[in-house]
Amino acid sequence: MNNSYSIAEIWVYLSGSPLLALFITLAGYQVGLTIYEKSGQNPFANPVAIAVLIVVSFISAIDMPYATYFQGAQFVHFLLGSAIVSLAIPIYRGYAKLKMRALPLVLAVMTGGLVSIVSAVGIATWLGADQAMVAALFAKSVTAPIAMGIAERIGASPTLTAIFAVMTGILGAILARYILDLLRIRAWWQRGFALGVASHGIGVSRAFSLNVEAGAYASLAMGLHGIIGAVFIPWIYRLWV
Repeated sequence: MNNSYSIAEIWVYLSGSPLLALFITLAGYQVGLTIYEKSGQNPFANPVAIAVLIVVSFISAIDMPYATYFQGAQFVHFLLGSAIVSLAIPIYRGYAKLKMRALPLVLAVMTGGLVSIVSAVGIATWLGADQAMVAALFAKSVTAPIAMGIAERIGASPTLTAIFAVMTGILGAILARYILDLLRIRAWWQRGFALGVASHGIGVSRAFSLNVEAGAYASLAMGLHGIIGAVFIPWIYRLWV
């Protein structure tokens, strides 16, 4: 009885500990990554999607409040913010290629970003979504740390924006292969750039796992989209509302 009581006390302590949340997050992603590699990098075995399912299932099973979970997960959240600085690296490395294709690439980023806003916000408005949800959709295709900053500037919910950003990244990483094949887009730099524009970090990870050139262009697209989005999305939001 004493041993059982001690184990129960330990579990109560651990279930409320922020370190447990951090462990769940990292372990969930590692499991997802292992499954992704074992499946031969099947897009439907996306490691982020698997990690999300594991984390949600676990914290629901032990009835962990989100506030408690975030106390541990905030360390990963902090690293996301720091990762913004690294966006300068692919832009610097791809500067020579960017100069050669500057106009079509910048136009592609601006067109892709605009289409993502008009389609998502337009459909949500047409379906009668409330203003909080509509506002959170404006920055959904920009990488999550920048998207959350944009959300704060326009008065939207950073948390809801981050959820939409992650969902966009996961869906893009899963479906992009089939859409690009259907459109007969074969060049790796074009496939990677499209992934980077539409699916930010999760799409970049998927692109790098397939081809180095695709990954480089996906990184470049994500960086450009983040910079252009941070400047123009608040302006587009003010015009829209």
